[in-house]
Order: sequence, then C-alpha cells, then structure tokens
Amino acid sequence: MAAEIPRSLLVQLRTALEDTPIGGYIPESSWALVWSALAALAVWYIASPREDRPIRYTISPANFPKEEKILEKPSIKVSGTSAIQCYAPATGQFLGFVNPSTPEGIDRAIDQAHAAQAEWAKTTFRHRRAVLRSLLQYVLDNQEEICKVACLDSGKTMVDAQLGEILVTAEKLQWTLKHGEKALRPESRPTNLLMAYKRNTVHYEPLGVVAALVSWNYPFHNLIGPVISALFAGNGIVVKVSEQTAWSSQWFTSVIRGALVAHGHNPALVQTVVCWPQTANHITSHPKISHITFIGSQPVAKKVAESASKALIPVLAELGGKDASIVLASTPKSDLPRIVNTLMRGTFQASGQNCIGIERIVAAPEHYDTLISMLTPRVRALRLGPTADVGAMISDNAFARLENLVADAVKQGARLLAGGKRYSHPEHPSGHYFVPTLLVDVRPDMAIAQEECFGPIMVVMRAASSSAQDILAVANIPNFGLGSSVFGSEWDGTLQQVVKGLKAGMVAVNDFGCTYAVQLPFGGMGGSGYGRFAGEEGLRGLCNIKAVCEERFYWLGVRTAIPRPMQYPVPDQEQSWRFARGVVEVGYGMGLGRKVGGVVGILRNS
Repeated sequence: MAAEIPRSLLVQLRTALEDTPIGGYIPESSWALVWSALAALAVWYIASPREDRPIRYTISPANFPKEEKILEKPSIKVSGTSAIQCYAPATGQFLGFVNPSTPEGIDRAIDQAHAAQAEWAKTTFRHRRAVLRSLLQYVLDNQEEICKVACLDSGKTMVDAQLGEILVTAEKLQWTLKHGEKALRPESRPTNLLMAYKRNTVHYEPLGVVAALVSWNYPFHNLIGPVISALFAGNGIVVKVSEQTAWSSQWFTSVIRGALVAHGHNPALVQTVVCWPQTANHITSHPKISHITFIGSQPVAKKVAESASKALIPVLAELGGKDASIVLASTPKSDLPRIVNTLMRGTFQASGQNCIGIERIVAAPEHYDTLISMLTPRVRALRLGPTADVGAMISDNAFARLENLVADAVKQGARLLAGGKRYSHPEHPSGHYFVPTLLVDVRPDMAIAQEECFGPIMVVMRAASSSAQDILAVANIPNFGLGSSVFGSEWDGTLQQVVKGLKAGMVAVNDFGCTYAVQLPFGGMGGSGYGRFAGEEGLRGLCNIKAVCEERFYWLGVRTAIPRPMQYPVPDQEQSWRFARGVVEVGYGMGLGRKVGGVVGILRNS
C-alpha cells in the first residue's frame, strides 16, 4: 500500500505535465530523465542556504516636543550654557537641549566600540547581512516617522526627505546586501613566470573602530550611510554628528542599534557623539581610530587632516562641489521640458543644500535663451514653507554671504530674474528661508560661479560656442570636482568629449545625481576632496587590504629556496651578479632568445 502512494503521485504529476504545452514533446523514454532532473532540483532547493528573514523590531518613538515653543531668534548657541540648543529651522520651534560630548566621554565611546568590535569582527557575512536586512525592514516600515524627524531637525520638506533620506538609504542597504560579500571576499591575483609556483590573494579585513564626521544636510542618511559600510566591513564606528542636527541623531542612533539588539549583538558597536568644534580634534587625532570619513567644507577638512596626521589616521574627504549641469546643442528641443524638470529638482532639492546639487547650468548658445524663458516662470512660482515646494535652510548664517554673491554678480552684469534675498515667512517668521533665485548671464570670472552657494540659487551660464572645448572652459573653471551632468544626444561625439574632459569624480549622462542611486563610488577631485565611499571602493576603503602570497604546490613539498650563488656569505660577487642577471632575463626578457640566454647564464653561474 505504501509503495502505491508515490507511484500514484508520479502518475498524477505525469498526467498534469502531459496537459501542458511542453508535456506533449517529452518522449516515453525520457520520463525517467525528467523525474531525475526534478528530483535533483528539489534536493538543490532544499539544500541551498537560506538568507535569514528580517526581524521586525521596535524602539521607543521619537521624542517630539509636547508643546510648541517658538524661539524668537533661534540659534544652537545660548549664552550661559554649553549645551546645544536644538530647534526646527523651518519654524523656530524649540526641540530641546543636548549636552555636548567631552573628551572623556569620547574616550568612553571609543573604548565601548572597541570592546564590541572584537566580537563583531568574528561574525560572518551572513550575520552582518541579517542585521542590515532587519535595518532595511525597519526603514521601510517606518518611512514616515523617519522623514518627519529629519524634516523637523533640518528644515527640508517631506518629499525631499523621502528622496534624500529614505530612497538612498534603502539603496545603500540593498546594494550592500546583494553585493557587499563579493566586494570583500578574498580575491585571486595573477602571478608571473618566475613566481609561477605561488598563489596570490588579497584579503579585506576589518580595521577596528572607524570614525565619520558628517554634515547636517541629510541627518538620517549621512549618519546611517557610514554605519552600513563600517558594520559590513566588520568594524565598529563612532559618528560625530553635526551640532545643527543633534536632536534627531539620538533617535536615529537607536534605529540602528535596534537592529543589532534584535540579532543579539552589542549595540555599543555603534556610537554617536556631538560636540563643539574645539572638541572634535579629540576624535580626529585619537590613536584608537583607524580611519576617518569627513563630509564638510574645505577649511574644516584641512584642520581634520592636520589633526589626523598626528596619529597617522587615513582620511576620506568629501568637500562639496560647484557641480555643472551642461546642456549641449545636440539636445532635442522636445527633451527640454524634461531637462528643465531635472534642473529644477537638482538645484532646489533640500533648499539647494545638497553635496551634488546643481550649482551651475552651462548651456550651449543654441538653447540658452529657450532655457531661460522656460526656467523663469518655474522658479518664480516656487513656494516656501515646511509643506510647500522649497523648505528652510539649516540656519541664517549663510544669508549675508549669498546676498553678497548675488549682488556682486549683478553689479558685474548678471541679470537677477528671481529671488536673491532672505525671506521672512508670514506664518513662520523665525524660520530660515531664502527666496529661490534665478541668476543668468553669469560669467566664469564672477565669484558666484566659483564659490559653492549651498543654497537655493540657480546660476545659468552661456558657453562661447557649442564645441566641447568651449563647454569645458566654463565647466572646469572652479576649484571643485565632485559631480556633474551632461544632456545631449548619445549620437553626438561632443557628448563623450565633454564626459571625458570634465574634471569631476562623477558624471551623469542625460540625468542628474544617478551615480549614487546605483551605489557607484562617491567622491571628487581637487577642491572636492579625495577618496571614495559607496560601491566596492567604499567598502574596501574601510578595510586593511592584506596581500597574501603562498605556495601553490605545497602538497608536493615545493618551497622557495635561495640559490647557492645568492646565499650569504656571497661566494663570488661577479658570479652572483651574472646568475641574478640570468634570472631577470628568464623572467622579463622580451623574446625567446633572451629567455634562453637567461637560462644559459643561470646554468653557467650556478
């Protein structure tokens, strides 16, 4: 009876298969092969390793203020206390005080991270993926709360937060889950003729505890981004967050630590500190820090590099840019509406406070006037406010500088078609708003064409001609080289000439900012810094890259031995030199004749 059950099941399966389009093509003699293949597939499926399902964890909700207290003149510094005053840039709402870290507190944080990292370094890639997968699940399940916290602390709109905080974080997590292990697995490297009996590999090992000093413009993503890479590389991490976003960083840290706790790991692996600038060098020169990722300005980067040099700590520096978005003559007129939409988003997202935001539009003469006529009504129509088109800036510290840059450009002949000044919001008079600005006829010698604005200012420049040489003469002038974008026909040879000639770390073709959306290495050149985060390069940069050369045929007893003529004490320098020359000729002589001659030299002088 028991034997009849599987036989009956096979008959039913065969009948079902025969009813399908492919069943009629299987000859009678092949059914045994079909069953064998299906059985092998079933065994493979059962035996295949399964990635762990994410754990849905909970943490305490964000500590939103219970009462709406509006500060008349909001500032993070308050006389009479060393505490950091936290407030909402969009409204001036008081969020609370955060006590800055002291050098002693920073020491404790680093020591705790070191203790946790000693165990974390022993985890497998699967263990690390499990943590990141649960973290991704939390981010996806709690998008709205994360966005609200980021918006309240940075002044951006919910749409800007969804794109700049959630989307890029989800992509970084997903990329690391899918491709992180491939980037960090030991990889084989080639050998040569003289060392043919050697096996060469490169290993990527944890550094220990790394640090990241991050900017305020994306308070969630800038904090969690370095953490994702550090954890997957096996490191602990200390993140020094900006004083401007100290309030949100506390809750965002608990989001990350929650994933570690859910999988039984020590949450002390991830530390965040906030301090005043005079204390920051305690982190950047700390002997227990193995690597520093810095996101900020050029002047501060020089101080960080100087401080890090005391302990010989390697630094990755991302220092912003003066990114050009180039519209070539080959751009079809029918594509201009799409391009204008992209230019608007690339310039005004996060109120222009975007590392790879569009700081300059460089247009070929053929499209210059048309672009201005299309952009002018769009920029003038932008509304300011927490729930409007463009949010607040992080503070009012840059207002005078921005107004002076615009005024100076106008004096030199630029035309101001919209904005150019600070804005007192009728509903939020304590908020930090700057009117979306459109400035055209800007020349390369004007200060606003060379200094990073980091605000809602659209600068439009006309190239002398549509040639690659004239386009690049405008695009490559500033002392920056972070990102750029080029719009034009892929059939136009000028497009590739411009892409190749741009002095930048990243180029998007017929798009904006897309390189980071697919986790290509992020970073620039020149005044925009050095080093890369994101992608394989970013992960490997947080590792000790260890080269290992070992015997390929150890099982045959093959070992490297020093030939007699080369052994100390050297019996005859002349003979030893001729022997060594023979070795070089065998390994590197160009042509069979020189190699044969090298063999003869070795034999004669052995």
